[in-house]
Amino acid sequence: MKFGIVINTSRERAIALARDLMAWLSKRGHDYIFDTASAIALQIPQTAPIEELNKQCDAFVSLGGDGTLLFTSHYSVTKPVIGINVGYLGFLTEFSPDEMVSAIEKVLSGNYSIHNRSQLEATFSTNGRIEQLRALNDVVIEKGTYPRIPTFVIKLDGELLGSYRADGIIIATSTGSTAYSMSAGGPIIAPKSSVFVITPICPHMLTIRPIVINDEKIIQVSIDAPDGEFPLNGDGHLRKLLAPQEVVTVKKSQQVINLVANENRDYCEILRTKLLWGREHDSNQ
Repeated sequence: MKFGIVINTSRERAIALARDLMAWLSKRGHDYIFDTASAIALQIPQTAPIEELNKQCDAFVSLGGDGTLLFTSHYSVTKPVIGINVGYLGFLTEFSPDEMVSAIEKVLSGNYSIHNRSQLEATFSTNGRIEQLRALNDVVIEKGTYPRIPTFVIKLDGELLGSYRADGIIIATSTGSTAYSMSAGGPIIAPKSSVFVITPICPHMLTIRPIVINDEKIIQVSIDAPDGEFPLNGDGHLRKLLAPQEVVTVKKSQQVINLVANENRDYCEILRTKLLWGREHDSNQ
């Protein structure tokens, strides 16, 4: 089995962990390859462009935080991804650095389970050409540098849901509910729930609230404004500046992300430890 390894090159701990992983794999005769940026940081020749990595490996290892795993997932296609948390919160990265070797051993033995995570697929037009983006966490349309409050018109299966005056709109998967959507006041949704959440960013009216919908719905978003350019982002990456009245269609992607599961990981415990749920505030600290 050959592993494609992607690391967060800005974290020394991730680089050190990658060196440990290389030594462990080499000692046991297992093959590996790094994306170009990671190989440069490690100063090694085993490299391929990130776009080609899934054609050359059988599984991916992501060494970093949730952002690194999101980046890796865009190129893993259907290959399993082992997420090693060298970041902070670690909602998506299933394994700690201490669990890295045992996670690799499970994949090598075939004795592992997979979390299938749904993705969003956004369709839009660029210069008369239809383009698509896929996002594991969220698709976000923002007002950007527009000086006034635009109106975001949202339709579900062709029927008008509402016209929201806001700084932006977040469409998130259950996986992405603990990311930007949560920061904007959206609900936390248990992983693998078959729903999306639409969360307005700083809505102009207090009556506007996030809404949870079935993930079979087709969502259409356009911006009602006389002028301006509005950023369309997928998982935090700018994909296009939208013009007024331009329509973006968002639906569930047919392509899922396969994350290697940590069977010792409890989601409720994650909420308690990462978000401090149920922990009383100590005013002396």
